[in-house]
Amino acid sequence: MVRRMAPLQLAVAVAAAAAVAVAVGVPSALVANPIFVRMTPAPWWSYAVWVLTSVVSGVLAATYVRRPSAVFSGPGRAGILANIGSVLAVGCPVCNKLVVAALGVSGALNVWAPLQPLIAAAALALLGWALWRRLTALRSCPAVGGGPLSAAATSAPKREC
Repeated sequence: MVRRMAPLQLAVAVAAAAAVAVAVGVPSALVANPIFVRMTPAPWWSYAVWVLTSVVSGVLAATYVRRPSAVFSGPGRAGILANIGSVLAVGCPVCNKLVVAALGVSGALNVWAPLQPLIAAAALALLGWALWRRLTALRSCPAVGGGPLSAAATSAPKREC
């Protein structure tokens, strides 16, 4: 059975999705802004990756709201790594100073740019895996201890679902 999101979880999902959309969209110049200018046009898939990253990151962030602390929270770093990968994937290859320093402008266009769709796919797969792991852990309904040892606490652990 699919559980509905609480209003607080929905608010966190929307806020996190908006924050990720700004954090990924502004530096990659997918959102027009006066701070960053894109040297090459953005391919069509950059916008899809940007939106998917924002939405899935928002849902992932919402899973951390109002949950028992005993629940496994494993893939926290995977979500952050996936968002960094998305920034690298949708960013302008010539605007990335590290890539230009390592490969030069022609290397950025001929080597890095063809790798960006693969990086985008890997970042989205990692983000999807992190969300799947988190939802699986939440659905497992772990046993939560009852506090200090007593006759009631030594009996079967309570299940909070």
